[in-house]
Amino acid sequence: MNIQPHPTPIEPQAGQESVWNYPRPAIWEYTTKNLRVICQDIILAETTKGIRVLETSHPPMYYIPPEDIKLEYLVENPRKTWCEWKGWCRYFDVKIGDRYIPNAMWSYPEPNPSFAAIAHYGSFYVNLMDACYVDEEQVTPQAGDFYGGWITSDIVGPFKGELGTKWW
Repeated sequence: MNIQPHPTPIEPQAGQESVWNYPRPAIWEYTTKNLRVICQDIILAETTKGIRVLETSHPPMYYIPPEDIKLEYLVENPRKTWCEWKGWCRYFDVKIGDRYIPNAMWSYPEPNPSFAAIAHYGSFYVNLMDACYVDEEQVTPQAGDFYGGWITSDIVGPFKGELGTKWW
């Protein structure tokens, strides 16, 4: 097993943030950056009224208000998970034509009070979409099959989700 119990943070350069300066417990903040999610040549979601969630060792997770998501392409499924900061989460599949993508988006219908602002907002797994953008930069997905962070050039790690990071 490749366990790295004490990661060495990358020193941020001018205009960058280190995920190791993000707090624990997690916090949220509004963002006016243009967030765009593309699937099957359809802009599935786009907003400048997003929320980003920040937590130590994780790239930001971006949440998009429901009015800026093409909800007609989403199918709620029975999967639910628990986040110690946000509460119970539900998942949605994306169905566009013959393409069906399970668990592509998640949402918190009744988040814990400290995260009430993200109620019903959706966040997408970058690795399951054709492309996701923050402003005009295409996002790199956070590693792993559980975390949903969006990595851009203004964020430095190392990031939780890589092999050996389970115990960070």
